[in-house]
Amino acid sequence: MLTYRYSAMSPDGARVNGVVDAVDEYAAVEKIKARCPIVLKIEPVKTGGIWDILNADVGSKKVDAKALSVMCSQFAVILKSGIAVDKSLAMIASQTEDKKLKKMLEMSAEDVSQGTPMATAFEKNYPQLPVLFIETIRAGEMSGTLIQSFENLQKYYEKSDAIAKKTKQAMSYPMFVLAVAVVVVMIIMIKVMPTMTSMFDDFGGELPLMTQILISITDWFHEWWLLLVGIILIAAVIFNIWKKSEKGKLKWAETVLKMPVMGNIQTLNAAQQFAQSMASLIGSGLSIAQSLSVTSKCMDNYAVGLDVNAMVEKVQTGSSLSEVMHKAKYFPDVLKEMTGVGEKTGELEKTLETVGEYYTKETDYATQKMIAKLEPTLLIFMAIIAGFIVIAVYLPMFTMYNYM
Repeated sequence: MLTYRYSAMSPDGARVNGVVDAVDEYAAVEKIKARCPIVLKIEPVKTGGIWDILNADVGSKKVDAKALSVMCSQFAVILKSGIAVDKSLAMIASQTEDKKLKKMLEMSAEDVSQGTPMATAFEKNYPQLPVLFIETIRAGEMSGTLIQSFENLQKYYEKSDAIAKKTKQAMSYPMFVLAVAVVVVMIIMIKVMPTMTSMFDDFGGELPLMTQILISITDWFHEWWLLLVGIILIAAVIFNIWKKSEKGKLKWAETVLKMPVMGNIQTLNAAQQFAQSMASLIGSGLSIAQSLSVTSKCMDNYAVGLDVNAMVEKVQTGSSLSEVMHKAKYFPDVLKEMTGVGEKTGELEKTLETVGEYYTKETDYATQKMIAKLEPTLLIFMAIIAGFIVIAVYLPMFTMYNYM
């Protein structure tokens, strides 16, 4: 929906200025004439550049999975009661706490009341919505299974939110410990050790090797820590630029899949994403080829997404899903075999749902196992650093009596 700035004449002859939202200029004029019979001037509100910055919403552009799950649940219940789609949108907008979703629903309600399909209205008014969400609703509208589409989406985003929360909760402690360790070591190296170094110098004599190494490291950090931080920041910027390029994105995705522990987690996560997305899309009425096309855009790993996208053309030319999956590089054998069983029995959607739940549990187990190993590894690493510093500091103290 576009925003227009207008100047008009009210019924009593007063000049009125304001803004109005409409799908196009003709619709905007009709809205204005409902209140002011004479439209003097109308122009679209400028966008782009500084205007987008000034009008931008503050916060992350990523859509909250929990908010989407709740919204889909509300749609499924309200639409079952027979309420019109535009009225449903307005009702849910009034109950939604997420400001971005609320604004999108209000604007979409107006678009839908003027004949715009729901999926098109959502896509226009909130471009950051996931492709899976938009295409599932579009499929539901085309096949007449909109309620089923919202129920599928509710289950999908509820599971996605649960997985994200578990992973975030599990990773919070190790990351906190690592951050504290880095800060403490930096404070010791930059602030504490220079003072102790000067004290050691006052006693004269030769210091133990460990102490000399610690002093050298401390002196280097004290003089060059700003340069080190700058190098790290520059390297991070260069890495992000490279990772956003087509070649870099693919290379990094393949590298992650080959990592000893993280690669296994990425493979399991890709399997559960593929199975759940395909089950949701097929259940909403999309063909296998269409479901593969949408799913390829939803995969977290770029290399896996390209692998899924390559299946589309083969399915369109007559190959079965199980046949093209057996040639896929990154999917586990269990997923491939179970997909074939689902096709043969005519229960592909249910089979994919079951496999998706299985790989969700496997991903969670593998993540928990990795974190269980990460915590003691971090503690051992911190103990080694702390032990080195303590020994290096106390060794010369034992020899100070020789110089007193």
